[in-house]
Amino acid sequence: MTHENKTIRVLYSFPHKLGADRICYTAWQQVNGLAAAGADVLVFPGVLHRPVPASVRVRPTLAWGKLRVSYKLMGMMRACALHDYIVSKRIEKLAGKIDIIHTWPLGAHHTLETAKRLGIPTVLERPNAHTRFAYEVVRKECERIGVPLPPGHEHEYNAAILAKEEAEYLLADGLLCPSDFVVKTFRDQGFATDKLVRHIYGFDEKQFFPDPTPRDPKRGLTMISVGVCAVRKGLHFALEAWLKSPASRDGTFLIVGGFIPAYEAKLKPMLSHPSVKVLGHRNDVPELMRQSDILVLPSIEEGFGLVVAEAMGSGCVPLISDACTDICKNMENGLVHPVGDVAMLTQQITLLHQDRVLLKKLRDASLRAVPEITWTAAGVKLLGTYRQVIAAYKAV
Repeated sequence: MTHENKTIRVLYSFPHKLGADRICYTAWQQVNGLAAAGADVLVFPGVLHRPVPASVRVRPTLAWGKLRVSYKLMGMMRACALHDYIVSKRIEKLAGKIDIIHTWPLGAHHTLETAKRLGIPTVLERPNAHTRFAYEVVRKECERIGVPLPPGHEHEYNAAILAKEEAEYLLADGLLCPSDFVVKTFRDQGFATDKLVRHIYGFDEKQFFPDPTPRDPKRGLTMISVGVCAVRKGLHFALEAWLKSPASRDGTFLIVGGFIPAYEAKLKPMLSHPSVKVLGHRNDVPELMRQSDILVLPSIEEGFGLVVAEAMGSGCVPLISDACTDICKNMENGLVHPVGDVAMLTQQITLLHQDRVLLKKLRDASLRAVPEITWTAAGVKLLGTYRQVIAAYKAV
């Protein structure tokens, strides 16, 4: 069997609840995609929250039958550290039985050290930009607009988390970066390009698919924002651009997601405009995307932006900042603006409001890209990335 066709034996270590929300959902989809791509997958999750394919072997670290460690009572950092310790002990017996170890932040330090001693190549998931960069850029924007982060917020500066993550960055053989923006934030911190390996995230095409009904080109434009309503997502830029555009006269801006209270208070004058509909948490996001013309995501820092792929699959054209995923290409299948450039974002909203032919062209191109951005495609890409890291490791 050639190296290219050899089945890759993967140990996937995830310190949280595999299959829950946010990164837990991302990790769960990665495991599914790897199994579909033909990898031999052994998963050590903290807790298994949602079933995985039958071919995947699962050995939780923080659950025994119906008994589970309480992340809330133990604390996230301590729970991740316990997971890391357990995984590091387990892999002592797995030398020669696995080809690569896939780890996640805050639950990887001892695992990476042990793998290095045993001669097993490793990768560390980077679901977001370099944490030092993320802390700094969010702090500056919060100060600029006068919105403090609530205590304990994930983007509030935390020296202990930063130190632990930066130590893990150095130990891993490869850092898995889901976008060129993430790569840049690490290069700017002095990391070598060959350590920063690209892959992508995806979307579930069974949930997110387009409405086949032709759209009335005369109706008002519908724009949607989906996700946590926090400063880093740049909703204040989107609101300002929307209200400056003529699209707000007969169109609708749907905002889906929960707000940081201070941020909501700051934006209240704009949120009260009759064209803006604040929907809060919703369980019908796929249908809302199908009903919308454009998705806006003007983030000031981002890892990938799963909602971009989901919008494209739903026939909803993405308008995003250049801190987001590069699956959206300017004037090909969406529109991209520099971070914080409200004037350009206003122009882009206005352009699609006025030029429905262009809107349809971008929508059609988004839908043509679907086979390349599903979770299945992401699994194939990730497996190829593993092969790349393994080959580089052997070549040293």
